[in-house]
Amino acid sequence: MKLTNYIDGTWQKEAANYTAVRNPANGEELAQVPLSTEQDVQQAVAAAKKAQKKWTLVPAPKRADYLYDIGRLMKEKKEHLAQVLTKEMGKVIEEARGEVQEGIDMAFYMAGEGRRLFGETVPSELQDKFAMSVRAPIGVVGLITPWNFPIAIATWKSFPAIVAGNTFIWKPATETPLMAYEMSLIFEEVGLPKGVANIVFGSGADVGTALIEHPDVRVISFTGSTETGRQVAELGGRHLKKVSLEMGGKNAVIVLDDADLELAVEGILWSAFGTAGQRCTACSRVIVHEAVKEQLEERLIESMKDLTMGDGLDESVKVGPVINAKALEKIESYIEIGKQEGAKLVAGGRVLNEGAFANGHYFEPTLFTDVAWDSRLAQEEIFGPVVSLITVSSLDEAIEVNNSVAYGLSSSIFSQDVNNVFRAQRDLDTGIVYINAGTTGAEIHLPFGGTKGTGNGHRDSGVAALDVFTEWKSIYIDYSGKLQRAQIDTE
Repeated sequence: MKLTNYIDGTWQKEAANYTAVRNPANGEELAQVPLSTEQDVQQAVAAAKKAQKKWTLVPAPKRADYLYDIGRLMKEKKEHLAQVLTKEMGKVIEEARGEVQEGIDMAFYMAGEGRRLFGETVPSELQDKFAMSVRAPIGVVGLITPWNFPIAIATWKSFPAIVAGNTFIWKPATETPLMAYEMSLIFEEVGLPKGVANIVFGSGADVGTALIEHPDVRVISFTGSTETGRQVAELGGRHLKKVSLEMGGKNAVIVLDDADLELAVEGILWSAFGTAGQRCTACSRVIVHEAVKEQLEERLIESMKDLTMGDGLDESVKVGPVINAKALEKIESYIEIGKQEGAKLVAGGRVLNEGAFANGHYFEPTLFTDVAWDSRLAQEEIFGPVVSLITVSSLDEAIEVNNSVAYGLSSSIFSQDVNNVFRAQRDLDTGIVYINAGTTGAEIHLPFGGTKGTGNGHRDSGVAALDVFTEWKSIYIDYSGKLQRAQIDTE
């Protein structure tokens, strides 16, 4: 199948250049995705700009009705969408179903905002004067989404943009275009007006840059690596755009000496090895109290033996492939880095490339112990199934180690002491904090994002997502029949 761009409600003609989309589990070619150009972006922006003039006049509850329809259709197609997602991204089918459900939840949640989009009414300091604020749509927005959550993150961005009265151009990751194709079919089926949703496939260098530089694109919402996010912020800043960034993480689970170790092991395994560690919220550090370090390490090693690997469509598989050969190379390089730094490799650490794994991209779930808190292994994002065990002697030291990295997305603490828990949730410098759970599993009605190198202050999901796609407009209505000057004519 050759994909084409979806612009102004129309499937475009085939592009001049294509690249293959392959199943990371077995190398099977799934589709050909176009490598679009700046001209394609200009066409999409023109369509979005034209559509936005009418779309903004549609009452917000009516805009929300489209999201209700989209959510219902996604629900009907849930298993199909999950199967496609697993084939193109590799995550196990159970997780794929969960990701599709997240998109469904987001559709219904943001549809509810169509009857809110709250502003404020406040008393004026002058007589016979009314004061209020309202949310106003910004216009045309650009959405740049990653391959690891090809449907969930796209819905975090596109659905609030839609309900707020914006139109958008979506550039999905080249590795995972099929979910964007499936969503465009849904947009078509529910009758979303032409030009509201536009999808342009291609590279970040070509399509992403063209979106950021286009003068009619007012907002850029980006999820991806911190390195690329810095470039997006710099380029967007030159053009005075609103830029929302959700980037990397180096997330830690803290296990104190009073923790339920069985629960902690379950939380670590799910956080570290789900999606083969390819989550921005993945646990890549376990900060453990010295009193329970040996017990926790033994339990982790033993439990990791039960993590079956293979094609994610197999219901019995717990860990699927990583996305491509480049990812394998990066993960493997950190195994050597860890060994050189003196960390002890106690489980995994190998590329699997024989037998059933021969045509895919598989890396064993890996555990290092005796890792120095300031080593590269403990400080840099690996984005794979690799966990570092770091020993501490107190809660204070654990919090200090947690906060020592350049990122600040998610953190977790396992403890049965309420005092420890409340100190930790206050002092852990991350946008998300979990108590007696792993570092992943965000719900769509709370803000998602982080501090430091993880973001730039904006949030996906929750009501906070509307702040990215709206401007505040203050309105004063003076019905006194005379000129009243604020701050001057108040006496």
